[in-house]
Amino acid sequence: MHDVIVRQTNSFSKVVKKLHLNQKKELDKIIQEIMGNPNIGDNKKGDLAGVKIYKFRMINQLTLLAYQYDDQNEIITLLALGVHENFYRELKNTH
Repeated sequence: MHDVIVRQTNSFSKVVKKLHLNQKKELDKIIQEIMGNPNIGDNKKGDLAGVKIYKFRMINQLTLLAYQYDDQNEIITLLALGVHENFYRELKNTH
């Protein structure tokens, strides 16, 4: 099996830069989890077809991570990270 390639969008990396160290460590664990099982996220429909959402708790706050998985090339593209409020609206604007 090949290694999965992980890419991130500019909007995703901007959010990550603002995280505290403990949050980044938590996020790294989640990304490792997704790399181990890229189909772990929930598939979205409609405007966001092709996008997967993985929900997890980061420092006791429900956090959503949006990503796309290209299984042909084994590439995960991290799209967005945030709390539920306004998450989908902002994701639609950047997607």
